[in-house]
Amino acid sequence: MRIGKLHLHILYWIFIIFFLVLIFGRSWNSNVEAFYFISLLLPVIIATSYFFNYYLVPKYLLNKNYFRFITYSIYTIIFSLFFEMAILIFTFTYLLEYNFGKMNQNASDTFLLALVMYVIVFFTSLILTMKQLINNQKEVTFLKENMEKLNDSFLQIISQRKSIRIPYDDILYIESYSDCIKIRSVMNEEITSKERLASIEKKLPNTFLRIHRSFIINLRYVSNFNYNEVKINEITLNIGRTYKNEVLKILKERNKLN
Repeated sequence: MRIGKLHLHILYWIFIIFFLVLIFGRSWNSNVEAFYFISLLLPVIIATSYFFNYYLVPKYLLNKNYFRFITYSIYTIIFSLFFEMAILIFTFTYLLEYNFGKMNQNASDTFLLALVMYVIVFFTSLILTMKQLINNQKEVTFLKENMEKLNDSFLQIISQRKSIRIPYDDILYIESYSDCIKIRSVMNEEITSKERLASIEKKLPNTFLRIHRSFIINLRYVSNFNYNEVKINEITLNIGRTYKNEVLKILKERNKLN
């Protein structure tokens, strides 16, 4: 789970609590009792869900190690049921002792509670699977678009009312001004155009990187970089504050590969 997505996980479990309270509260005729009871069971449900979906599935199922996946899944079921029973005993003994005789039978139905727990676990798994499929589709689309851009090998723009094609390998960087852009070539030539930098960015393959609201650079010509600047051959360009984290991440990864 990425820290940046923590709020989505919190919202998801709030929704689960709300849903379970509605279901149990309706049969118990008390949403308050249902809320307290679900709150006690929730740590077991969350632990089981994350262990199954973020450990067992990626480590064993996706790697086609089916024997270990099935074995550890059985162990997970046994341990989760054990903790569920421990919570039930704790509830009966300490929290509901004064009202034990009037307690709703659903609260002591271990099969029902186990069923609810594993429905949530597999529902979470379904959501994660769908999310992964969507992300994979986006990656495939991105790669196809990027391959199409690379196959062209040229950036086509309008300059001085003429359509010109500039080989990607000839571009050092592209700079945006108030009313135009300038493309600096490896031969130190400048080609101007009235097109916007944002529209140019969409035409470029991932060998180019936007580092500032005014600069797009050709990664193959990066000779050096630090926290604030990138050097393209002997030209130093600033890294924009809003682009900094992503730019430094890409540059460091590229530096490792090289």
